[in-house]
Amino acid sequence: MPSGERRGLPAGLIAVIAATLILRLVVGALTPLTEDEAYYRLWSMAPAFGYYDHPPMIAWWIWLGRHLAGDTALGVRLLPILAGAITGLIVFALARLAGADRRVAGRAGEWFNAMLLVLAGGFLAVPDAAASLFWALALTCALRAPRGQALAWWALAGATAGLACLSKYSALFIAPGMLIWLIVTPGGRAQLRTAGPWLAAVIAAAVFAPNLVWNAHHHWLTFGKQFGRLSAHQFAPRYLAELIAGQTLLLSPLIALFAAAAILVRPRSDRPGADLTPFFALTAPFAAYLVVHSLHDRVQAHWPAPLYPLLAVCAAEAAARVAERASWRRLASIAPWLGFALGAVALGLLATPGGVLGRLDPALPLRGWGPFTAHLEGMRRNFGAAWLGTTSYGLAAQLSDERALTVPIIQLAERDRWSGLVQPAPDFRRPGLVVDLTRRASAATLANCFNRVTPLAVVARGDPGEEGKPYAVFLVSNPRLDVLARGC
Repeated sequence: MPSGERRGLPAGLIAVIAATLILRLVVGALTPLTEDEAYYRLWSMAPAFGYYDHPPMIAWWIWLGRHLAGDTALGVRLLPILAGAITGLIVFALARLAGADRRVAGRAGEWFNAMLLVLAGGFLAVPDAAASLFWALALTCALRAPRGQALAWWALAGATAGLACLSKYSALFIAPGMLIWLIVTPGGRAQLRTAGPWLAAVIAAAVFAPNLVWNAHHHWLTFGKQFGRLSAHQFAPRYLAELIAGQTLLLSPLIALFAAAAILVRPRSDRPGADLTPFFALTAPFAAYLVVHSLHDRVQAHWPAPLYPLLAVCAAEAAARVAERASWRRLASIAPWLGFALGAVALGLLATPGGVLGRLDPALPLRGWGPFTAHLEGMRRNFGAAWLGTTSYGLAAQLSDERALTVPIIQLAERDRWSGLVQPAPDFRRPGLVVDLTRRASAATLANCFNRVTPLAVVARGDPGEEGKPYAVFLVSNPRLDVLARGC
């Protein structure tokens, strides 16, 4: 910023970031890991430049968090939680660099933290946390470049864009977004005539290169998994309506309204405000892909998360552009409080005992793991099983995180997922227990892999008084094939 504009952060933004950071730390420490988080935790025990599902950043972050805060839920989630707070500060910087005044920039940072996905899901250790941080940092550095020391800032833009790609492949859309922005603006075209943007592209490719090399040595495993989604097998536009409705809720409805209004509302002649061109340009390619994808398949709710920092700036600027209208001014004053209220409801449901909510319990995937695994350990001892197997990677990872189980745990299917990971080898000369949801496991399927399959019981997992999730348990022995090599 010009020296005359350098002032401290708005007090409201500091309060919001501090409060939400403390909230996420507490919730992150007390809430059991989800299946995906437990799976990423296993990645962190074998640091590499790539894994089956994603690039390596989330594994690296969890590795560092576990070394800082222990092998606990908080340790797994520590860096993603801190990244959420830092991203809120970056949103403020983005808005100021785009030309917004301190009040609008502060509002952007506050609204980012009030988004339902950020407030209620920001404690989870998922790749989107790192992708959102580095995506926003890349644009911040690029916006800063024309103000001086351009090569250094473009180099940082390239490095952070590369780190975003090492977090999630959706960050590859940064490149076309940046190019669109530079082409459509006079200042951007001037930048293209300098070495800066091209240096950024080279550095981004160099930072991302280790994952490319890893994939080349692993039969393009992650690329095949992620880019296999690009092919369309049907026309199902109902998913577009689902995408719009879901993102309206996860952004928080009023913030989503102002983000959409930013496209239509022109800046006032007496108040130039922020230039939203770079935000529209950087958002457009990825948003277009999500829309196209939703015409044939479901877009998972968290996929658009890296766009949320950019949308927060757009929404805050739109609110400033319509501020002379009393009705819009009232909506803007309510917008963050609606987001905080929705987040409080979501976290409240997480803290509510499952027996109260019954089948409507949205937190059922997190409930009852302790008693459930203790019961499985008792059954294992009673039947003399030397290992425990599942057909689901998430369940295998979740059970591996439970200290009550004292034997090797393996996923019988999708063995490619476990390439390079640390896994104790089971003794298949002895019987084992196979457990999975009743809809995923059957004696007939297991009979293709084991000569002896004995159904034992159906065990429910959930809070006391809750119907819970039903899991079928089988005693198996005498494998028909090499399960570790070929899978079941």
